[in-house]
Amino acid sequence: MIQAALDGLGSVLAFLYDVVPNYGVAIILFTLGIRVLLLPLGIKQVRSMHALSSVQPRVKAIQQKYKGNRQKISEETMALYKEHGVNPLSGCLPVLAQLPILFALFAVLQVPKGLTHIPVDSDLYAAIASQDTQFIGANLLCNASQAGRQVDVVNDREIPDAPDPLNCGSGIPVRVPYYLFALVMIGTTFYQQRQMQRASPGNSPQQQMLTRIMPLLFGFWGFIFPAALVVYWTTTNLVQIGQQHFLLRERARSETAGATRAGLVDGSSGKPAGKKAGALPKESVDGKRSAGKSSTGRTTRKTGAGRTGSPGSTRRPRASGGGGAQSGGQSGADRKKRRKR
Repeated sequence: MIQAALDGLGSVLAFLYDVVPNYGVAIILFTLGIRVLLLPLGIKQVRSMHALSSVQPRVKAIQQKYKGNRQKISEETMALYKEHGVNPLSGCLPVLAQLPILFALFAVLQVPKGLTHIPVDSDLYAAIASQDTQFIGANLLCNASQAGRQVDVVNDREIPDAPDPLNCGSGIPVRVPYYLFALVMIGTTFYQQRQMQRASPGNSPQQQMLTRIMPLLFGFWGFIFPAALVVYWTTTNLVQIGQQHFLLRERARSETAGATRAGLVDGSSGKPAGKKAGALPKESVDGKRSAGKSSTGRTTRKTGAGRTGSPGSTRRPRASGGGGAQSGGQSGADRKKRRKR
């Protein structure tokens, strides 16, 4: 069954090479087809990350409640996951599902054993035999550790038409494409894992371990695997990054739309309703202004009753040429005398 599966992969690659006679492009098309088949797992992964994120506050509460009792924390956490139908390992499914494909493709792409899984009468078989497998300046039959030299091929099975030796170039400049392939493979693996971790901050310990180990593991593989396999995995990472970005953005939009319908979020700004930056409700502002006016009025009346010269006090007009209150009193006495007369 395993040999039949490997022969099937070789036939698919040969067919794609007939469509586009370029070894690197054929591998990229093969990768896109695999990603389409694994799309349901990618969707399930994003949903799992969302579910893990939603129950994370309760997980933290369990950890605080049973602090120091790891067994009880584990039991209560697993019971919580079971209650909400959360599988902490489902976020790792796309990566784990691709490992068998990766190893199977390695068996097909390696030289010379991989030739046994490719149809002998195909154009791809002839291209590999003649090493017509250049892509962006690199011979995809070679790996980064072989770059810049001629490599003898060990043909134990005496496979006919096996290329010998492998022409991996000469000198230092020809090594650059191989090293770039390996570095891009490491970088995209790391970014893809970090993207998953940011989307679900409460990742399970298993997924956090994968985030640390996978870039290192693929960094090692990037230097010992054929460059064709590095192209496959790098393309897989790029597609996965774009897919996760799109799915996570759609999930965020749906959550925002649901919160808007519930009146919790302002649909135009995306901010919490009633909490626009730098603004208060109109009723609150008017109330504060009214309170300010009333307070000012009371202060004025209180101050007016105080001593002369204080703010808000009222003063009697002084008579011209008079001497204050005494002058005002004398003028009043003179008016009384005139009335009596």
